[in-house]
Amino acid sequence: MPTRRAVTGRSREPRARFAEELRHLRTARGDSLRQLGERLGWDWSLFGKMEKGETVGGPEVVEALDQHYGTPGLLLALWELAISDQTQFKERYRRYMALEAEATSLWHFAVSVVPGLLQTPGYARELLVAGGLRGDALEQQVEARMGRRHLLTGDDPPPFRTILSETVLRTTLRSAQEWRAQLEYLAEAGERPNLTLQILPQEAGLHGLSSTDVWFLRLQDTRTVAYTEHGYGGELHEESVTVERMQRAYDAMRDLALSPAESRKFILRMLEELSCDPSTST
Repeated sequence: MPTRRAVTGRSREPRARFAEELRHLRTARGDSLRQLGERLGWDWSLFGKMEKGETVGGPEVVEALDQHYGTPGLLLALWELAISDQTQFKERYRRYMALEAEATSLWHFAVSVVPGLLQTPGYARELLVAGGLRGDALEQQVEARMGRRHLLTGDDPPPFRTILSETVLRTTLRSAQEWRAQLEYLAEAGERPNLTLQILPQEAGLHGLSSTDVWFLRLQDTRTVAYTEHGYGGELHEESVTVERMQRAYDAMRDLALSPAESRKFILRMLEELSCDPSTST
C-alpha cells in the first residue's frame, strides 16, 4: 500500500481534493489516461473528466481505482466526501437564491459569460448544453433561468449593476442569430432605469477580480453578502471581512470600466460589426 502523504498544502475542498488524488496516483504510476482506461475497461475520457473535477464518477469506477492503485477505501472515502460537498453546494445555492429574491439591490461582475439574469433563451440553452445538459433537464433549466429574469422586470425591481468583462462580449454563440439577439437584449437592458450596465475593456489589464465571477446582495437588514461562482460550483460568503475585501476589489475594478453610455455604444458597435460580417449571416 502506498505511503500515506500529509494533506498540508493540498486542497481542502473535497471535490478538488478527490481530483488531485486521482491525478497523483495515476502520474505516480506513470500511466496515461488511455492506458488507465484500457486496464480498467472504462472510456479513458471519464478519468480525464474526473481528474479535472468535471465529474466524480460512480462508486463502481472508484472502487475499481482503489483496487488498481492498492488504496483500499481511500478513494471511495474521498469520493463520498466529494458527493457530500455537491449536496452542500446545492444547499448553499438554494440559500443564495432565497437571498437574491429578497435583496434590495444587486451588483455583479462577470469574467466570461453573461449573467443568468440577462441571458436570452438561446444563450442559456447553448451554455447549459456546453455544461452537459440534455433533453427535459435542459429545457427545465432554461425555463427556470428565464423565470429568474422577472426579478429585474417585475413590479418595483431592485437596482442592479453589472460589469461585464470585454471577454464576455468576445465569446460568441455558434448561432449568429442567437448571438445578435443576446447583444440586442443587453443593449435594451442597459436602458432600464433600475439597471446599470458597464463594460470592462481588455486594456484595463489585471485587477483584483480577474478570475472571479461575483454577486453582491444588499439585504433588507442592511447586510451585504457575496456569492462567487465558476463553472462547477460556487460559494456564499457572509463574513463581513471577506465581503468587504471583495467589495474593495470591485470598486477598484469599476473605476477601470467604461461609463454606462460608453458601454452601450460599445455593444451597439459590436452589433454593427456583426451585421457587416458575411461569415455570421444565417
